[in-house]
Amino acid sequence: MKLRKIVTLTEDLHREGERPVDPVARTAVVLAVIENPWAGRGYVADLLPVIDEVAPELGALLAPRVAEALGAPIEAYGKAAIVGLDGEIEHGSGLIHTLKFGDHFRKVAEATTLLPAVEKRAPAGVVFDIPLKHVTDATIRSHHQTVEARVPDAPRPDEIVVGLAAAAQGRPLARLAPLSSEQ
Repeated sequence: MKLRKIVTLTEDLHREGERPVDPVARTAVVLAVIENPWAGRGYVADLLPVIDEVAPELGALLAPRVAEALGAPIEAYGKAAIVGLDGEIEHGSGLIHTLKFGDHFRKVAEATTLLPAVEKRAPAGVVFDIPLKHVTDATIRSHHQTVEARVPDAPRPDEIVVGLAAAAQGRPLARLAPLSSEQ
């Protein structure tokens, strides 16, 4: 893995609308900007050898960093891969849609659910939303939320931005009825 940089974003929300948020709602995102290991190689039929090499390294790098940045127990989580214009969406998907990547985050978060994800191909500086869901029950509506992220100079055409996001709580001032109330 050729790592160019790591970007860490945190947000502490104190007010939602006209109401105070207590306790303060904290989210954290950690993004790794890496060289796309398939860029410039044309169509690669078998992505698995590189996935097996790079995905575990990325998961091990990012999971503890996002937990540390959050500084609180993780209640909601998600992941992202944004591929530069010379790559394929499948390149980002291959890196994040494997247990070799996601299990690092599940272990740190003490989670049991699948990680929601966003993946797309885009130019440097694109704004993207990372979806979050509850770490043990994806039906808990209060934890369905998104975190916005952006790296101004990434991904370059031959790069991939891979990231993890976490929240210490559900949406601020959440008040929707449980999903079970509609069944």
